[in-house]
Amino acid sequence: MTVFHLRAAGVSLVLDTRGTAARILHWGPDLGDHLPAEDHFVPAVPPSSIDVPLRLSLLPSLEEGWTGRPALSAGPLRLIDAHASENTAFVRHSSPDSTQEVTTELGMSAEGVLRLRHRATNRGDAELTVPGLDMLLPIPDSAAELLDFTGLWSHERLPQRAPLRHGVWSRESRHGRPGHDDAFLMIAGEPGFGFRAGRVWAVHLAWSGDKRIWAERSALGYGVLGAGELLSPGEIRLAPGESYATPWLVAVFSDAGLDGLSDRLHPWIRAHSPARLPRPVVLNTWEAVYFDHDLGVLSDLVDAAASVGAERFVLDDGWFAGRRDDRRALGDWFVDAEVWPDGLHPLIARVEKAGMDFGLWVEPEMISPDSALAAAHPDWILDGGTGPTWRRQRALDLTKAHDYLLDRLSALLTEYPIAFLKWDHNRDLLTPHSGRQTRALYRLLTSLRARFPHVEIESCASGGARIDLGILELVDRFWTSDTNDPLDRQSIQRWTGVLIPPEYLGGHLGAATAHVTGRTSALGLRLATALFGSAGIEWNLTAASESERLDIAAWITEHKRLRPLLHTGRVVRADSPDPAHLLHGVVAQDRTHAVFALVTLGAPRAALPPPIRLPGLDPDRLYTVRPIGVPPRTLQDAPPPWLAAGSATLTGRVLAEVGLPAPLLTPEQALLIEVSPH
Repeated sequence: MTVFHLRAAGVSLVLDTRGTAARILHWGPDLGDHLPAEDHFVPAVPPSSIDVPLRLSLLPSLEEGWTGRPALSAGPLRLIDAHASENTAFVRHSSPDSTQEVTTELGMSAEGVLRLRHRATNRGDAELTVPGLDMLLPIPDSAAELLDFTGLWSHERLPQRAPLRHGVWSRESRHGRPGHDDAFLMIAGEPGFGFRAGRVWAVHLAWSGDKRIWAERSALGYGVLGAGELLSPGEIRLAPGESYATPWLVAVFSDAGLDGLSDRLHPWIRAHSPARLPRPVVLNTWEAVYFDHDLGVLSDLVDAAASVGAERFVLDDGWFAGRRDDRRALGDWFVDAEVWPDGLHPLIARVEKAGMDFGLWVEPEMISPDSALAAAHPDWILDGGTGPTWRRQRALDLTKAHDYLLDRLSALLTEYPIAFLKWDHNRDLLTPHSGRQTRALYRLLTSLRARFPHVEIESCASGGARIDLGILELVDRFWTSDTNDPLDRQSIQRWTGVLIPPEYLGGHLGAATAHVTGRTSALGLRLATALFGSAGIEWNLTAASESERLDIAAWITEHKRLRPLLHTGRVVRADSPDPAHLLHGVVAQDRTHAVFALVTLGAPRAALPPPIRLPGLDPDRLYTVRPIGVPPRTLQDAPPPWLAAGSATLTGRVLAEVGLPAPLLTPEQALLIEVSPH
């Protein structure tokens, strides 16, 4: 066998398949055309250790001297075959008795994104239990600081940083979905790395169920990032000839900080799971009317949505039989004849006449104990309905209810011209063996998309509790969080956007006083926050003033003008010395056009804020910079002269290195800046 060198876009992975086990010798910066000789990778033998050099394998185990967390929780394996083609390598290991085989696939995309997964196959005559099968990747000793995420409902993607010391930093999810506290990305980097600087290595598990993701620094000298599906004992049992494939581990190296991760992930995701463009501007009815469904009220809301330029009208929870609150009727996916005696046809006709398409909220994975479906099929309640309810509902066993759900949803999508499903998932499963539910969900979504390829689907899980690259292959949009408070959204969108491009992330304009937090925010901040994604409105526009509607209409016009940039460009974020200031933007791939937002989250540290330094532009190009959108509130005796003049003309190098003097924004304000070629 031989050494395989997978290379793309400045990244190398060196895989050594000589000997009894495959080993990743290097994952990180490109090593060029000439690799060192094999001996250059062989370490010394320390005292009080095994008597041969310890070399971390693709499936490290105790049998080879690895006392860290193993990849496979059962028995030693020996390398039996390896081959590669088109920047993809396949490696096959087998147990000594040839009853268990693990094939590993490693592929490097054109963007430098590495994907890795294992497939375990039962080659014996008896049943085989897979206790655990994880992916591990080596990281260098310079990757000494960790960043991952936690959170809770309406406060997803809260970053947390710590040194990577000896031992394991492990994050495990047992929600039956990734959860609001999902680790999301496990990032190891050079101490002090930021958005624009530092070498970083990151992994994400493309899986929508229970999982573990970790970093480990061993006293033996090695560091690793690892992840895998979190399996309950006995969850995976393989009959002779059957196989189990792990979820994909998506791994990225950057020598340009966190933005460098996005520079690889965003174009790869756009090619791998392309969004349907242009993304329509949505009005969703939830925070406008909640369960108060009335054709007259909703018709007025349709007219208001159309008057400001919305393109999609989504009817949220409350439309189906018996649904007057969140305590009943989940599973009974029939239009309520009492509220809608003529079905949804009159409302949809009003929506289409106004020039919009129609979307509908559903929560197919759940069931209310107080429902006709629960009465007819109590055996369809997951795990027999044991344990506490959550939001007065239980989970529906998708392995049993697949055909019912497919038929019921198909009936709705056949009868009505529905362009969009907001697919919600409002509780943790709280059950072992949840992997079967995740696989059944994937199968249901695959079946539905095959029948109705024109219908777009949004993944919502009580907000952002199921945002991952596994389900992204089957949906078109994520509901990023249940909060529309712009201060919370600035952070949530900033960190979620490290992995997910903006066009997949729903961000809506809410009412002045946020329904979740009760905080009141200026219209300009709310508009600027919702601009940078798949934009929409979550507000009863019939209660908005005439001036507010005019500003919203202007914002939607601006969004439509800018969305070819916003939804295809390169996301950039500045590292600010003042945590009260955020600067982020999107730069066109050819660097001819950009839009940025300067946001004040709180009171500044100094009377004069730091200059506005705009990253990502062509250093030698001459640009014109001008403010756009609703002017923010300031507290200053005089604005910077460039703002008073309405524009400035400078090179990209000056804009990045020197910047522009910032206006003195009061807390909770946003200044939008457009950059165009001069």
